[in-house]
Amino acid sequence: MSTPDPESYYVCQRCTACCKWPGDVKVSEEEVEVIAEYLKIPLEHFIEKYTRLRMNRNGLSLIEKENHECSMLENGGCRIHSVKPEQCRGFPNRWNFSGWEKECEAKAIPYQQAREEGLV
Repeated sequence: MSTPDPESYYVCQRCTACCKWPGDVKVSEEEVEVIAEYLKIPLEHFIEKYTRLRMNRNGLSLIEKENHECSMLENGGCRIHSVKPEQCRGFPNRWNFSGWEKECEAKAIPYQQAREEGLV
């Protein structure tokens, strides 16, 4: 993980670069319920169709498509954007991958400005 500039907060531009990175997209029990309700499908159906056991076997993760894109990525955007998991909301400020700056279009703004705008 590379460390973002500590004086800046990065604002997502919805470029979907993070949605195409392989790995676990962790979902908590609460997030699974909220997402299933948002998609208007039964919880059990959502779990069966869109989740898998995490690589560390400690909870659920959203499944990936064969090309490593998130299963929630659809028509160039996130179909659950308004209820996306905490892990997704935290990119790239709380987590990221090596080289994310070359892939991600997030815009840096001063941390103080982010606080004033209620982003932090």
